[in-house]
Amino acid sequence: MKKLITNMLNSLIKLPTPINISYWWNFGSLLSMFLSIQIISGFLLSFHYTANINNAFDSIIHIIQNVNLGWLLHNIHINGASMFFIFLYLHISRNIYYNSFKIFETWMTGISIYLISMATAFLGYVLPWGQMSFWGATVITNLISSIPYLGMNIVQWIWGGFSINNATLNRFYSIHFILPFIITIMVILHLFFLHISGSSNPLGINSDLYKIPFHIYFTIKDIHGLNIILFMFYIINLKYPYIFSDPDNFQPANSLITPIHIQPEWYFLFAYAILRSIPNKLGGVIALLSSIMILYFMPLINFKINTLSFYPLNQLMYWMFINTFIMLTWTGAQIIEYPYISISQIMSLMYFLFFIFIMLIMKISENLLLFKF
Repeated sequence: MKKLITNMLNSLIKLPTPINISYWWNFGSLLSMFLSIQIISGFLLSFHYTANINNAFDSIIHIIQNVNLGWLLHNIHINGASMFFIFLYLHISRNIYYNSFKIFETWMTGISIYLISMATAFLGYVLPWGQMSFWGATVITNLISSIPYLGMNIVQWIWGGFSINNATLNRFYSIHFILPFIITIMVILHLFFLHISGSSNPLGINSDLYKIPFHIYFTIKDIHGLNIILFMFYIINLKYPYIFSDPDNFQPANSLITPIHIQPEWYFLFAYAILRSIPNKLGGVIALLSSIMILYFMPLINFKINTLSFYPLNQLMYWMFINTFIMLTWTGAQIIEYPYISISQIMSLMYFLFFIFIMLIMKISENLLLFKF
């Protein structure tokens, strides 16, 4: 084991890395840092958390008010999840921009990490057993009932009864606790495949020329980025600890009172907007799953262009996609009425059209490039 760890560290230190990679390549190390923060803080919080519907909310209050520095630990965990998803989305968008999804195994393991992280975050959101936790879990798990014939049986099996109850909270807690370790295994696989293929660079060239050892040149660069982000993280935790939180979740769960507007955490709002933009329940669930699963098919796009950075038309499409994502996140937080429903439908269509148009535009760019030369 010691020899294996030594070999992994040596491979990381001596990893040939393109000399021209920018700070856009720092997100991987930032994600590793926040994953570690989440695992450690979550483990410490579990000492005082009670997975019981009668005591869960009170145990969170106990952690915040009575446990020594429990308030800080709680803030670190809830804001660490938001920071993790911020850098996860930036990491994915950077790979789309520079066409790094061509590195097949690395991309597929990365998207799998994203999916498991979404499941982990959803389960964690249920654990405080506040109003939004309870009703968010009710809405999301009920989506499975749209599956023909078996849907309702699967939902009741997940609940452990005919409604969300103590068994549901217990199993959500257990799965939430184990999933981060599965994510860690997937991250190791992700890094393994990355070391085999090597990192891409802003030019989109995978040549072995102009590469230098990762250490000490890029470790210093990563540490610099970590220090800046950690400073911002400290400010959020100490000055604005609940900036990403929903006020309704500070009320104990009550199955008799439905919140005026049920919504998930902000990092799921784009998918939630796509879900509710389709009036049919099954159609909405398929669109919701497709918005994530479509990322798995990106390596199948076959073209010679290695990066979007030198093609204005492709860049225009990319930035339209980013703005579409932001607009979907915004509309997902709005009430379900006109004009937000119409905006969600338009933005959802644009979201999926991006993946079609980007292939067409890249082919056009290739032909123009060949014609030019």
